[in-house]
Amino acid sequence: MSLKILITDCDHDSTEVELQVARAAGIELEVAQCRSEDDVIAAAAGFDGIVVQYAPITARVLDALPQLKAIGRYGVGVDTLDVPAATERGVLVCNVPDYGTEDVSDHAIALALTLARGTARLDREVRAGNFSLESIKPLHRFNSRVFGVFGLGLIGAATARKAKGLGYEVIGFDPVREPGTVTEEGVAVVSREELLQRADVISLHVPLNTHTHHLVNDEFLSAVKDGAVLINTCRGGVVDTQAVVRALESGKLYGAGLDVFEQEPLPADAPILRQPNAVLTPHAAWYSEESYTELKSRTVQNIADYLLGRTPRNIYNPDALKLAAKSAAN
Repeated sequence: MSLKILITDCDHDSTEVELQVARAAGIELEVAQCRSEDDVIAAAAGFDGIVVQYAPITARVLDALPQLKAIGRYGVGVDTLDVPAATERGVLVCNVPDYGTEDVSDHAIALALTLARGTARLDREVRAGNFSLESIKPLHRFNSRVFGVFGLGLIGAATARKAKGLGYEVIGFDPVREPGTVTEEGVAVVSREELLQRADVISLHVPLNTHTHHLVNDEFLSAVKDGAVLINTCRGGVVDTQAVVRALESGKLYGAGLDVFEQEPLPADAPILRQPNAVLTPHAAWYSEESYTELKSRTVQNIADYLLGRTPRNIYNPDALKLAAKSAAN
């Protein structure tokens, strides 16, 4: 019996890259467009592996799919998956944690510089017939500003490296890093409090979980430096968007560059859309032609490798390997 992988859902314009990887591995690949638990249960019955974009993979789904051995997630985050439930059932979860490191960090820098030079707002005003600098004052040289990186993982470290290259003084905070130390990239690690007090730009690079949901709220923003800029290219739920709106309206924040939102797409009446110094992009930070191809091929390759008895490049829940081996031995 041949091995089979199902793409439960995918909004990409093509799955040809995934099909090529599967064919090369001798594995059948099918594509569905599942939205609910019931959709996944019906579509994935009998499949050995699944690849997921947004579809919910819960304990109920896993119990209904006893043949399932592995789940691949398009991207870094696994917040749509019940990872503990998968681990308990010996189902491997694989993500692609580093496919977009350069792309997301590029986008974070691009948002920061757009606000640092006022280019998006000036463009809108020139088109409206206003040839004035008044709306963007005051602007400052990059080398007179402090760039704070909140989260010093792969993407945060890349963002820090690029900000340093532009002349910013760069500081960073990460709960697993000791304040007073220096990262491999030469970034000074500071406390959360110091970063909020000193940073003119705060760029967020954290996962979404119970600890980081609405990390940026009214209390967080009350502690930031007056006139700071907030950049979010990680997860929409990390930021309370209404709190950001209030901070922009009060002038506490000079600007906000947001690529991700709690609700996507943004509702037409979302208050953030009415903020002139908010630069908004449609969850685009991950994208380049190179990252797009790498994401698609590696997501399927991880699952194909596991089904063929090889060790995948990226394993999110290694404990599942032990449980799967124990189950096979019994």
